[in-house]
Formats: sequence, structure tokens, C-alpha cells
Amino acid sequence: MNLLNTLVDKGLRRETPTRGEALAVLATSDDDLLDVVAAAGKVRRHWFGRRVKLNYLVNLKSGLCPEDCSYCSQRLGSRADILKYTWLKPDQASQAAAAGLAGGAKRVCLVASGRGPTDRDVDRVSDTIRAIKEQNEGVEVCACLGLLSDGQAERLREAGADAYNHNLNTSESTYGDITTTHTYADRVDTVRKAHAAGLSACSGLIAGMGESDEDLVDVVLSLRELDPDSVPVNFLIPMEGTPLAKEWHLTPQRCLRILAMTRFVCPDVEVRIAGGREVHLRTMQPLALHLANSIFLGDYLTSEGQAGKADLEMIADAGFEVEGAGEVTLPEHRAGGGCGSLEGGACGPATADSRGSASGEPRTDLVAVRRRGAGTDLAPNA
Repeated sequence: MNLLNTLVDKGLRRETPTRGEALAVLATSDDDLLDVVAAAGKVRRHWFGRRVKLNYLVNLKSGLCPEDCSYCSQRLGSRADILKYTWLKPDQASQAAAAGLAGGAKRVCLVASGRGPTDRDVDRVSDTIRAIKEQNEGVEVCACLGLLSDGQAERLREAGADAYNHNLNTSESTYGDITTTHTYADRVDTVRKAHAAGLSACSGLIAGMGESDEDLVDVVLSLRELDPDSVPVNFLIPMEGTPLAKEWHLTPQRCLRILAMTRFVCPDVEVRIAGGREVHLRTMQPLALHLANSIFLGDYLTSEGQAGKADLEMIADAGFEVEGAGEVTLPEHRAGGGCGSLEGGACGPATADSRGSASGEPRTDLVAVRRRGAGTDLAPNA
């Protein structure tokens, strides 16, 4: 297929595909799916070999968020029966992180619900970062605390944070359809604040919210322009009690095409399979490792993932290896400077077939609310 040969060549040269080429990837048929995976896999292996980076989430503060993001079980007005608790103490957070690190995680992602941190919250998270760093040599720490005010990214960096996550989630043109309490521009501003402070920027998307192919391509192209080092690809987990609980549009094949498109657009970036992989990729998860070089180990913020042991077995069985703490994730040209490393970079209508639809009944049985780990007395999943 000439399209795939062109995209492989561009990926090896770090050239951005055209919007039309990216859309064409999403429009490929299931008959061509393995060809698409094989082509994107060449780009993935060129920049990242067969290494898989493991990341571990620690939910520092769960629920009771004042924002109205439609996809989120922690949102204002959510009726989802999730864990709700206020800030974990630094020693509690460090203990939670230790479970993931023992399971092979290289990065700990510290997440807190809310619009954005107060200065006191930044102090609290800074103490947590220091506690984790003191007890775990070489660990990477990423903070995800919402919208940042001036100076907060710098303070997190001084405390030892390596990265900051703030996802764009969807295209600018449809952002107002999923959130009204802040804007797409607010999110872009926070990613830029992280860049400016010297933090490794992490920003991605959520697929499966009813968006079009154009929306998916536009948000990934926007991410390419922002030039984050990490791009998490989330697949919507339709939690009961949220406005998007009935949105079951994804198939495993659709998810693989989305990951392939992301890899072609962001060839030398850490592409991470994030929330929802167990729900939507299901038995096709091993194929996704040929596209993404990073996953979350164990559970997510408010939902449970597959057993950490199963994650490790899946990686080994698929012929991949867990990236060690002493290994550098990013290619040399990115690892040195990180932000703004792309050359010249700055810090067709969708059809029913191309968008995909869930086959059979929605797999609500695969959506499990988290009842273990941080905020509970039960051992975490790692």
C-alpha cells in the first residue's frame, strides 16, 4: 500500500504526515489492519526498539472535582460510585508508589482531581515528590494537577518533578461539547507552562467520546505542534453515573488504527496506551505494543485495570521487554533537550465504517470501579 510506505518513510525522517494521510489511516479497512500495524510498528521499533516503559498512577485526591468534564467519573455532578478521599499524606503516596515501582514501573504519575492546584497544594505535592525521590533512586515523577498558575510549574520542577501531564483530550472545535468550565486554550497554556519550566511535557487525548475522524486527527496534529515528549492515548471508559456512560463506539480494530495514526504523526514520541485498553482492546492488547512503547501498570484513577502480573506476562509473551530504570526512554535527539526538539517545531468526512461501532453489546462487565490501593486499606494492583 503506497500510503503506508509513504508514512513509514516520513516517520523514519520525523516528517509530519498530511491531514489527509492521517485521515486515510483511520479509514483503512479491517482487511488492511495488520498491514497498518506492521507499518507503524517499523516506526515504533526504529525509535524505541522493543522496549516498553511502565508507568504507575497514584491518585492523590479522588472525586469531588468542580469541573464538568463529561468523560470523568470525578466531575461535578457525577453519580459514579467511586472512591472519594482528600489528599494523601506524603508517606501514604510514597507507599502507594512503591508498589508500582516494585512491579517494574519506571515513572510514577501523581494525579489529583480539581481545576488546578493552590499554592498550598503545590507545597503538599512537592513534599510528596521529595519523599518518593528520597526513597527510590532514579524514579521519574510526573505531576498531573490540572491547570497551572504562573510559577507553579517552576516550583514543581524545583521539588524534583520530571514531567507534567495535561491532556488536550479532543479537538479545539469540539472541546466545548465535553467541558464548559474551562477552555481548550486553558489546557494549551498549561502544557506551555510546563515546557517553559523545563518539565517534560506529557499531553494526549481521549478517543471514544463520539468524535469524528477529523477530531482525532486534529487533536493529534495539535499535539505534534505542542511537541510533548509523551502522548497518552486514552480510550473512554464509559462509567455509569457520567454523561458519556452510553458511549460505546470503539472496537479493538478502531483502537489499533487510532494508535497507528498517533505513531505516524508523533513518530519519535513516547506513545502511551493509557486508560481503557482492557475495556476496548481486550485480547488485541499485545498487537498494540507494536504501536505504543509505553503503558500504565495495574489500576487507573477510579477504575481497575488488569492484574499487574498479567501486564508483565503480556509484554514478555509478545516479544517485548520492560524498559529498565537506567535506560533513556526518548531517542537521543529528544532526550537531550526534550521540549521543542522537532525541526521547526514550537514549544475527508468520516463514514460509519471508518469511525467504527461496537460489535455486540457494550462490555459493561469490563468496567470495574477501583476499590483497592490509594485511599483504601487493600493492597494495590501492581
